[in-house]
Amino acid sequence: MKHNYLAIIACMAVSLTGCGHASQKGTAPEAAYLDPSKDIETRVEDALSRMTRDEKLAVIHAQSKFSSAGVPRLGIPEVWTDDGPHGVRPEVFWDQWNQAGWTNDSCTAFPALTCLAATWDTELSALYGKSVGEEARYRKKDILLGPGVNIYRTPVCGRNFEYMGEDPFLSSQTVVPYVQGVQSNGVAVCVKHYALNNQELNRNNTDVNVSDRALYEIYLPAFKAAVMKGGAWAVMGSYNLYKGFFNCHNPYLVNEILKGEFGFDGVLVSDWGGTHDTVQAAENGLDMEFGTWTNGLTNGVSNAYDNYYMARPYRELLISGKQTEENLDNKVRRVLRLIFRTSMSPDRPFGKFTSPEHYAAARKIGSEGIVLLKNDGALLPMKDGGKILVVGENAVKPMTVGGGSSSLKVQHEISPLQGIQERFKGAKVEYQRGYVGDPTSNYNGVKLAVDLSEDRSAEQLIADAVAAAADADYVIFIGGLNKSNHQDAEGADRLALGLPYDQDAVIEALAAANPHLIVVNISGSSVAMPWIDKVPAVVQDWYLGSEAGRSLADVLSGDVNPSGKLPFTFPVALEDGPIRTVEQYPGIPYQQTLSGITRTIYKEDYSEGIYVGYRWFEKQGIKPLFPFGYGLSYTTFELGDASVRGSLSSGRYGAGSYPEGRKHLTVKVPVKNTGSVDGAEVVQLYICAKESSVDRPVKELKGYKKVFLRSGESAVVSFEIDPSAVAYFDEGAHEWVAEPGTYQAMVGVSSADIRSIVDFNVR
Repeated sequence: MKHNYLAIIACMAVSLTGCGHASQKGTAPEAAYLDPSKDIETRVEDALSRMTRDEKLAVIHAQSKFSSAGVPRLGIPEVWTDDGPHGVRPEVFWDQWNQAGWTNDSCTAFPALTCLAATWDTELSALYGKSVGEEARYRKKDILLGPGVNIYRTPVCGRNFEYMGEDPFLSSQTVVPYVQGVQSNGVAVCVKHYALNNQELNRNNTDVNVSDRALYEIYLPAFKAAVMKGGAWAVMGSYNLYKGFFNCHNPYLVNEILKGEFGFDGVLVSDWGGTHDTVQAAENGLDMEFGTWTNGLTNGVSNAYDNYYMARPYRELLISGKQTEENLDNKVRRVLRLIFRTSMSPDRPFGKFTSPEHYAAARKIGSEGIVLLKNDGALLPMKDGGKILVVGENAVKPMTVGGGSSSLKVQHEISPLQGIQERFKGAKVEYQRGYVGDPTSNYNGVKLAVDLSEDRSAEQLIADAVAAAADADYVIFIGGLNKSNHQDAEGADRLALGLPYDQDAVIEALAAANPHLIVVNISGSSVAMPWIDKVPAVVQDWYLGSEAGRSLADVLSGDVNPSGKLPFTFPVALEDGPIRTVEQYPGIPYQQTLSGITRTIYKEDYSEGIYVGYRWFEKQGIKPLFPFGYGLSYTTFELGDASVRGSLSSGRYGAGSYPEGRKHLTVKVPVKNTGSVDGAEVVQLYICAKESSVDRPVKELKGYKKVFLRSGESAVVSFEIDPSAVAYFDEGAHEWVAEPGTYQAMVGVSSADIRSIVDFNVR
């Protein structure tokens, strides 16, 4: 039925537009581009041959805040983008960031991507992608601006909550099923922010100096996997610079690596306002320009978008012969290819919006991503009944709004307090605020459902909370960060590792008042915990979206056995990490002139190289507060002795390839649930090079499996690894090298908790 329907549309379009134009151009009248039975490349070339230069230029830059023009004469639709990746943002006015005031665009908010990474579960990543893709499709979006896969280089980065942690392997494994899930709905992902965008401070004018080895081993793998394994249809360039070029039109990152080595055939989209030069945009791989003069109207009302770098200025260069039609056609081919994959695909489903299935998915992902950090005396799970005191602004503050481009307007958001009240109906649940953080009740047109105004002093708030805590069976402090400026938010970085709003004082006072204190930290980054020895139970919560309170209550009650693992390291102090000099962050300023504009640029040196996250802490012998991959359970698991079978051969392979077809090695380890509660464990495989011609980390994550076992049940977890598991990037030869020698397969339940080690040789 779909094909018959599209055939009718094709006939109508040809009769109205195609024949006359085809006759004028001297081509056959058949509109192959409208025939869904033709392969995409045939359709692309046919459509391209029918377009005028002005029509070509129109499709490669914005016509509104979030859309680009189609070709009405040929029946080719506009391209509509929407911010993600945690949900589909509300509609905005044509030229503004302000919301348009629609009443049918309140979405499902899914957990932040840090939570998804903390599930260590590729099946949940596929579910996440499919679900958010269905919402985008229902809202008639063609490109979902996400997911973000930038590496967690420092805890202070304001957008860490949007990314997938500190490890390139974990990020790569998480992003691929997400991409495939979204695009199964005929909606393109736009993987961001490519690349080396690891901070918000000076994000528009930081020029990164990084070794090729660190670039390929740490910062590019997730982008490579998204493109080469996930088949991503779009990638977003980042604001910052690399080798003196802005990354939205960077000859090295875009032309040489993304479109060259990785073979990317999709669209490179600029971040909003990330384009700075017409010649560079034309020659260095930018395909679609958005957000230049980000209010859309700086250079005039009637023709603002015609003044974009890839609009009238590009046209003038083409007319003068200073730019080639070949470059323009390459960009248009990519845009057309995206259109035929999305809005003009005959197999595109209809999508779903705020469905029960989506809320169930959000709740499941949230509960499985929550990480139990401490549970002395088995204080958790909680029993129903008695008195439960909930303290903290984050227990009631909506967390789906704010934070920048990931801010959402939701159909509902269950707060932590609501989730606890709903689950523990047999208990008397009381609430005390404890501290005042951000009392703002309105963000970008979304008015919060709760009143956060407060008249009491900080001292009185603590005194009231302590008084209420005295006779409570459980005290749950729910605090952490929020999405205000200088916290987990776009546009600025955090100013310190510690908790804001003097929350440490509240926690200390509650710990002294009641021994049954549970601290729930809501954040997308690590925080300092100077009170850790005084608190029996600590839970790492995240921004969990619409079902946040229910996900948390599922874990606190034991309805869900916690199985989340940290996707990044928690340091004791900020100075314990690898970023220690001004040259590393925020960089040294200098002046650069581009397109007649002189800017202050911050040269930033990634001198820590490949030693990011747990790689750094292990190399330096610094014990973190909580290690990468760490997370407790309400049950216990026993790992037996690992074994290896098969062989790996040494060799070299290209910078933009995977060693497909090479010999594989199988690592197996028996696992048993030795506790009394059913639950899941994440078995983690790290590889150590015992001998090497280059400096290597102590170990690196190269495999993981999440396995659910009932009490007393056993299973054998198996990992298949290829030469990429032992390879390093050779900067001189610009290729991957799997050296011969002795290696160790190290199997455990965190980077610091290795249970079994077995040697193997690469011959």
